[in-house]
Amino acid sequence: MTKRQALISVSDKTGIVDLARQLHDLGFHIISSGGTAKTLIENKISCREIAEVTGFPEILDGRVKTLNPRIHGGILARRDKPAHAAELEKHGIAPIDIVVVNLYPFEQTIARIIAGGSLDKAVTEDVIENIDIGGVALIRAAAKNFNDVLIVCDPSDYAQLIQKLRANEADGAFRRALAARAFRHTAYYDAIIAGYFTTETFPEQVTIPLRRLASLRYGENPHQKAALYRQGVPVDNPNAVNARQLQGKELSYNNYLDLEAAWRLIAEFKDPACAIIKHNNPCGCAEADTLADAYGKALACDPVSAFGGIVALNREVDGDTAAAIVKLFTECVIAPSYSPKALELFATKTNLRVLQPPPSVKASRPQSDETEYRAISGGMLAQSRDNALFTEIRRASKRPASEAEMRSLLFAWKISKHVKSNAIVLVRGRQTVGVGAGQMSRIDSLHIACEKMRAVQYPFDDELQPLVLASDAFFPFPDVVNESAGIGVKAIVQPGGSIKDDLSIQAADTHNMAMVFTGMRHFKH
Repeated sequence: MTKRQALISVSDKTGIVDLARQLHDLGFHIISSGGTAKTLIENKISCREIAEVTGFPEILDGRVKTLNPRIHGGILARRDKPAHAAELEKHGIAPIDIVVVNLYPFEQTIARIIAGGSLDKAVTEDVIENIDIGGVALIRAAAKNFNDVLIVCDPSDYAQLIQKLRANEADGAFRRALAARAFRHTAYYDAIIAGYFTTETFPEQVTIPLRRLASLRYGENPHQKAALYRQGVPVDNPNAVNARQLQGKELSYNNYLDLEAAWRLIAEFKDPACAIIKHNNPCGCAEADTLADAYGKALACDPVSAFGGIVALNREVDGDTAAAIVKLFTECVIAPSYSPKALELFATKTNLRVLQPPPSVKASRPQSDETEYRAISGGMLAQSRDNALFTEIRRASKRPASEAEMRSLLFAWKISKHVKSNAIVLVRGRQTVGVGAGQMSRIDSLHIACEKMRAVQYPFDDELQPLVLASDAFFPFPDVVNESAGIGVKAIVQPGGSIKDDLSIQAADTHNMAMVFTGMRHFKH
């Protein structure tokens, strides 16, 4: 009876010596190549090198070593076909029963290049030589013939492989599961390579590399299953997916959605700022001279909705800010860093989730320009990320905006970009006083923002902090302008572009309001 054979050829040698030793103890002959063979021999594990099996040396600096009929014939031969067995015997090829392969570290190579500060997709020699050919062919061949060949491409599967072999339980279900894992592995690998080489924004075919980071307790609702996946190369970009959780309960599906909204909004500001997010919308946002003051002003906009919300800050959180945050039930806090005093105070709220995203890989790196995908039944929508703010700031009304009004208008415009449409944002100074989000009509959003504003208890100076309004899209009618004048709005920022812009401009002029156009809409569905 022909002794069973295992082919081992790995880039990541984690656990490979122990695996090879146990396979040898189970009676397997081991075939290996290059660095793997050297490692096994150094550890006194008997193996035959690939060149000895094929009768052909490795060539082209190791680019060709396992691409040989004596290897692939031994993997692909079906054991239930006598004709295949006859062909193997005719050509002196022994069957290969286990294939243990993992691939050249293309993903790690790209991550290293980006971490070094290079954002260009340069196709360097290092990139090219880390594209695996033979390894992928071995994995796919073994996975295709999974009924007869066990394929293992992840070190985390080594222990289970040995366990199944010892118990004689390497059945069809186990083999199929390994094959599925192998095909996912090569598909992910090829997706990373394809993504790196692709320069088009929307190519005719797209493969999205996703790696599961965590299984979540449930999705938006308890009856829905959920998981967190990271897209693409694992670069430490500052975002919620890459953030380190310093304390608190396990993050939920909804937490991640709100953290994403919070972090993207807070990234708009340079001065100390705070955003409080509830159900993917800001219920308060402010800039101030200190972080504690920014939090206080953001909270004042809608303290009722802020209960159980997500707090995002763009500075190191100090003790004063942390002391204010812990007074109200908060789900998550996300910030670039935390003082020891802040962490001490947060630790008194054991369920509070505290997150710290990594710093940007490059100080001057703009917001991520990755393509955004959204699933719909039977397909996916794709779009470029909304990283822009405005085309231009153009006066539309007779009266120009004052310096104080313009400062508030620009602040309000940044926030309106991150509010679900139809969005109306009311601002005094650099503080939201009312937010209307996600309504079917813009006038309803104004009514909600007005209702929120009536509850704000905060001292304002009408000269220094005039009431202004931002709308994420143009006004099809002058109703919002007219009603906002009635509540004291002095200036409005909106994209413009309606065929009835003149009516809104006339209304603004009638009320002596300033109106500026940005030339850019920010719908957020």
